[in-house]
Amino acid sequence: MTPRPLHAVLLPPEPGGGRLPDLLSAALDGTGPALLPLDPALPGARLAQLLRAFAPSAIETPDGTERIASPGPARDGGGGVEPDIAVVVATSGSTGAPKGVQLSAAALQASAAASLARIGARGGERWLCCLPGFHVAGLQVLIRSLLAGTAPVITDHVDAEVVAGCRCAYVSLVPTLLRRLLDAGAPLAAFDAILLGGAAPPAGLLAEARAAGARVITTYGMSETCGGCVYDGRALDGVRLRLSDSGLIGIGGPVLFSGYRPAPPGGPGAGGAAVEDGWFWTSDLGALDDAGRLTVRGRADDVINSGGEKVVPGEVESVLGTLDGVRDVVIVGVPDSEWGELVTAVIVPEDPEQPPELARLRAQARERIPGYAAPRRLILIAEIPMLASGKPDRQALRAAAASQGGRA
Repeated sequence: MTPRPLHAVLLPPEPGGGRLPDLLSAALDGTGPALLPLDPALPGARLAQLLRAFAPSAIETPDGTERIASPGPARDGGGGVEPDIAVVVATSGSTGAPKGVQLSAAALQASAAASLARIGARGGERWLCCLPGFHVAGLQVLIRSLLAGTAPVITDHVDAEVVAGCRCAYVSLVPTLLRRLLDAGAPLAAFDAILLGGAAPPAGLLAEARAAGARVITTYGMSETCGGCVYDGRALDGVRLRLSDSGLIGIGGPVLFSGYRPAPPGGPGAGGAAVEDGWFWTSDLGALDDAGRLTVRGRADDVINSGGEKVVPGEVESVLGTLDGVRDVVIVGVPDSEWGELVTAVIVPEDPEQPPELARLRAQARERIPGYAAPRRLILIAEIPMLASGKPDRQALRAAAASQGGRA
């Protein structure tokens, strides 16, 4: 079977969409190459590393298509991808070996169609695309637009003026963007629906947005599931959910990826996550109620071991985020000689002049969670550092918490 060409895409957001929607349409219908969207602002060394690892045969830039004379062979054994692959999404962070999620046209379109059906979108309704096209959430906005027969409104920034003037029915946001738009007084009620994903929203954010008239739908998913596949705790049509004995979330259905590129040593699952018998096992812990509604507790690899007890940060954050004086909060574990790890609350206060005190936070938290899960340290910062995906940069927060100390 002849491999399908893979082209890296280095295109900045352009009003009207530029070339990316056309390239994506051709990738989906098979008339064009598969795409590897990359951040055009990547440092040269990181870009070179990704190009060596993924071995595209060309690069799409604002100036056109640039052929790569001798693409290095990817570790999966070739240049190019299987014929049904439309997009490869790079998911590795700033360090470590690059890894790409291979998504078929069928999976991407199944995800987009199920999303449009769930939110009640009609043909001809437009999307505002303010998330980067090198992440799956931004790509899915473009694919939903293609299925709806509309041109998305693409922007590299979003503010109250953009929201007021875009005349779009739908938008996908991460919590940080929603927070900024609320603070700016953006007319969020003008959207028929806002899809919110990328990270768990702070506890008070949803209530504030809904009080402002916004219809916010929380989404859960990842690149391996073509983006969000669980809306407000309910799986999209065709998507299946289950839990492992240890509480890890398993996802099945037509939205699953087709493997990693380059293939990890030892086969699919060598990096931890795997597709087994039609199920993709995430690194997230969850709970399913009797109606099949999913609650995401947090990532298994973020679990804090403090004094022999296991603490799930997301569960503590959901409690602290509702307390007076807390604008935003992330819970991290900091190495400690006595406890193993200290449960540490990194908090953005509502009022920097009157920040919350650790003793009060602990007392109020202990009314709703076990005492061992209540924070033993408090660190106050002006803003939570975020990754490009919209998730808190927990690694940076752990390093900062370990270096600067806190109130115990």
